[in-house]
Amino acid sequence: MKEDPANPYADMLDLPYPFPFSHPRMSMKKRAAQFMPFAALSGMMEMFEATRQRSDEVRSK
Repeated sequence: MKEDPANPYADMLDLPYPFPFSHPRMSMKKRAAQFMPFAALSGMMEMFEATRQRSDEVRSK
């Protein structure tokens, strides 16, 4: 087959997707858990609140 210079992958476009048989597919629940938001900086908001309270105390004196 002669390769199309405009699309060098044209011969692969109609091939079926190779599903792996070595391990089962991950459940949708487990997949979703990978993308759940998390607190990368846990405790940061508490630190901000404590700093704000200290600043308020200093300003009120």
